[in-house]
This record gives sequence, C-alpha cells and structure tokens, in this order.
Amino acid sequence: MPSLRGSMTVPEVLLVVGLLPMTITVTMLATARAAEPRRAADLVLRNGRVVTMDPACREAQAIAIRGDRIAAVGPNAEVQRWIGPRTRVIDLRGRLTIPGFIDSHAHFVELGRSKQILDLTTARSYEDIVLMVGEAASRTPAGRWIVGRGWHQEKWDRPPQSNVEGYPTHDALSRAAPDHPVVLTHGTGHMCLANAKAMQLAGVDAQTKDPPGGKILRDARGQPTGVFREEAAGLIYRAKARTEASRSPQQKRQELDEAIRLAAQECLANGVTTCCDAGASFEEIERFRQLAEQGELPVRLWVMIGESNAEIEKRMPQYRMVGVGGNHLTVRAIKRFMDGALGTHGAWMLQPYSDLPNSSGMRTIDPDDLRRTAELAIRYDLQLCVHAIGDRANREVLNLFEEVFRAHPQKRDFRWRIEHAQHLHPDDIPRFAQLGVIASMQGVHATSDAPFVVKRLGVRRAREGAYAWRSLLDAGAIIANGTDAPVERISPIECFYASVTRRPRGKGPFFAHQCMSRDEALRSYTIDAAYAAFEEALIGSLTPGKLADIVVLSRDILTIPAPEILKTKVVYTIVGGQVLYEAGSG
Repeated sequence: MPSLRGSMTVPEVLLVVGLLPMTITVTMLATARAAEPRRAADLVLRNGRVVTMDPACREAQAIAIRGDRIAAVGPNAEVQRWIGPRTRVIDLRGRLTIPGFIDSHAHFVELGRSKQILDLTTARSYEDIVLMVGEAASRTPAGRWIVGRGWHQEKWDRPPQSNVEGYPTHDALSRAAPDHPVVLTHGTGHMCLANAKAMQLAGVDAQTKDPPGGKILRDARGQPTGVFREEAAGLIYRAKARTEASRSPQQKRQELDEAIRLAAQECLANGVTTCCDAGASFEEIERFRQLAEQGELPVRLWVMIGESNAEIEKRMPQYRMVGVGGNHLTVRAIKRFMDGALGTHGAWMLQPYSDLPNSSGMRTIDPDDLRRTAELAIRYDLQLCVHAIGDRANREVLNLFEEVFRAHPQKRDFRWRIEHAQHLHPDDIPRFAQLGVIASMQGVHATSDAPFVVKRLGVRRAREGAYAWRSLLDAGAIIANGTDAPVERISPIECFYASVTRRPRGKGPFFAHQCMSRDEALRSYTIDAAYAAFEEALIGSLTPGKLADIVVLSRDILTIPAPEILKTKVVYTIVGGQVLYEAGSG
C-alpha cells in the first residue's frame, strides 16, 4: 500500500497498526481533520524518481516542502493534496531527485579565493606556468604579489628542464617576473613554488634552516630551488602576509566576503548543499556566524577549527556552535595534519618511496601537540579530524585515537575522523570499524592521483592499500566522500564517477577491485556524510521533518551506463526549501 509519510495523524497511525476500534477511529479522524486543516506546501516537486536514502521509503515520485522542512514524500496523487493556490510546483519530468550532496572535506574560503588568482590546473608543462606568470606580470604593478594555485609536476607532459627531485627550479620563473614576488601553490596545497623576489622578501637563502615539519628543496650547491614542502611553505606565505598587512579591515572583509560568495556559488552550481570546511580560522568562523545569523549564508557549513591549541584554549567554548542561523553553521571539530601529500613526496610512509628511496615522507606535527589537541576535543566535545595520507601517518593516528578512546570509556560515540586515509597498511584497515573512526575520503583523488601512485609506491602497496574503499566498506567502516576543493573541482558528479569506476579519464581502471557500488557512493555523499558530522537527524535523506536540501539531476546516475555519468548536470539545487540554483540561471 503506497503511503505518504508526514501526512498521517496519530489516529490514522493507530488505525493502521490495529490499536483502535474502527468506530472510535472514524470519529477521531473526523475531529482531527476538522480541528487541524492542512496548510498548503510552499514548494512541491512531482513526477520524478525520488531516491530518498531512507529505508522506510526508498523511492517516491513527489516531495512536499513547507518552510525549510520536508512535509511529505510519496506518490504524485497523495502529494497533490499539499498543493494550494500559492504553492510553487516543479515538474521533475522523471529526473533523479536525491538529498543534497554533502561535501565532507573541502576548503570553502580557499575555493572562493582560487577563483581570484591564476588557475594553474590547465598547465601542461612548466613552460606554460612561466608564460602565465609572465603575462600576469605585464599587467600587474611592480612589487605586487602574483599568486596562483594548481600546478602538479606529475600531470605535465614533460619534466622541467631544470629540476630537483622532479620539481622545477625558480630560475625561469624569476626571469619572467623579476619585479614581482610570486608564490604558486601546488595542486595538493602541500607545497609552493616561489621566485627570487618572494624568497628575498621572506629572507630565505642558503643559510636558512628547514623548519620543523617542512623542507626547503636545494640544488647541488645548497641554494634554495624555490620549492617549499609542507611547513616550509609558511616562510613564503608569512612574507606575503607581512607585505599586505597594511590593508584596512574593510578591505580584508570585502576580500573574505567575495571569496565566500564565489565559494557558495560554486557549491550550489554543483549540487553541494552542505560544505564541510576542513580548517577555518576564527576570523573566518566569525564572519560565517554573522552571515548565517543575517540569513546571508546560502549553503550550510560544517566547520573544523584550523587554529593552534593555544588559540583554541583561549577562545573556546564560545566558538563551539551547532545550528546557527537556521542550521546554516555548525562548528564542532578541530583539524590537524599528521603528514603531507603523496604528490609532493610528503605523505608519511612505513617504507621509502619507490621513486625517492632516500625518503619516507614526513610527519608534520609533534605527537605531544596532537595529544594536547585530543584533550581539547574531549574537553569541549569536539570531533578530532586528522589529515593522514601515508600508511605510517594513518597508523599513528589510529594508535593515538585508540589510546584516547580507552582513556575515556564513558564516552561511546566519538566519530573522530581521518581525513583522506589514502594509503593504508592492510593490517590497519579493520581498525577503522573496530574503533568507530570515520574514513573521510575523496573518491576523485584516486583517479586524479592514479598516474603517479604506482610510481610512488610500487604495485604491491598500491594494490593492497591505495584508496581502499571496498576493503574499508567490507570491514564495516563508514566512508564520507568529498572533493578536497580547490585541490580538485567541487564536483560530486566527478567524484561519484571516480568512486564507482576508478577510471581516470581516457584510461583503464585503477585497481577496480576497490570500487564502491553506486548505492554506496551515493550514501557516502548523503546519509553517511551526515552521520560523519552528527547531522543524520537533520540532513542526508529525504525524510519528512528533515531539512529540505535537495538536488535534481539531468540523468539517473544510479542506472545509466558509467560513461554517461560525467555528462550529468545539476538541474536544481534546493537548500532549506529555497531553489538557489536552476540550470541556465546561475
């Protein structure tokens, strides 16, 4: 019998389960309907294939929305009763309708800022990068910083003519922009390339020591090449901050607001209704709060605090917040880094890199500092989210989590997370489920990194533990999916495709035995992603009473042939019952 969840009164429910006599129930129903006239829905979606991610009603045709909540889900005929003279009705025309995508790991402000600087992701060689910087220098006043992001030496057609460990040296870059400081962030975000002018402002020379958790790449003469790995990149970024310190508070606010606007625009156009920001400053969080309270934050943000232990102790608990601005802002986690990235040889591995035998990557945090962070997370009831990419980094984080969990047996539901969990030793895979640790992974990283993973790790390590989604799921772990934008495009469709095919564009599958099923991939972007944020009661499924966050797609990604998935477009993005994106209108 088809049912319209959300529309039945208490007496109706009792009648269905046989707990009230028919004569009494008829009277009660009549009274209930007379005393409680139905309020029409504000928005109705009908004639669709509605996949709810709710086991109580897996599929439907229509949804009724009142205010910011889902009022009912069911067949067209029943949802018709919710339509009034002022109800907006959208004909879905059979399109797939699903819960709004939850990007479990992205960098929201950085996503916006990436739209304001040089986009280096299209470069096919170092020469392309140098040309782009030279063109920017020709139209930029001397002395002003030139900033770009997205270069990746493993994705170029050929290695740089002048390089150290495969990474370019600054010479050509310095010739292209001799009067401008230049900093170009690696695609992973874990390395930067600076020219001579930028290094001069940073005070970097042959005598500069490597900072803890970082490395300055040097040539055979000991001179800096311009490449700064992990914490060493801070030398350049801090120099940039010093030279721009004269900006007024108003200028800084305007720049931040523009980055937020651009990031929200990107999210909505790609069907992302909740963005989990993987490491925001208190300044950014404060602005998020103001915008949320003013009703000017279009997407929902779930935020990890990216500040130091000292700053967290100073400012908590006023920055732990849940559901601010009509559930548009939640801050309930701390972000830390255990290691770097595979693409920069910064991931901390149990064994040396196959293509750099003198290195096993690096740890980027003092273990005592991370233990202190864990204590703060316990004290303020925050989730701890730790970036770990290499198998050594993942093992060390799991060990620490296990230690903390045992020390606090009274706390049962931590939902602490490892962000990325890209390369795992097989012995550690079952520990995620055993400890209740969330694997916050990004499907698109597997296909993006595939060209160099075997080169870095060798076939055996790559096969056994690289992006081991199937192994984790079979062991009972929860996977929360995302894009790591702006490291990758904030496209759940591309990420879904990568998760179910593991096929880099134009190439064969990358260890296909680790693919997710389509249902698993959708869960990882909806209800499981909500669970990973303690928000499964609010979002993640199309259930009456939950927030009306909905995405309508042009194609049915659950049934169409796999190659067709990448042709899918977002038709509507709805947040809290408001249509905030329509294809062709934004």
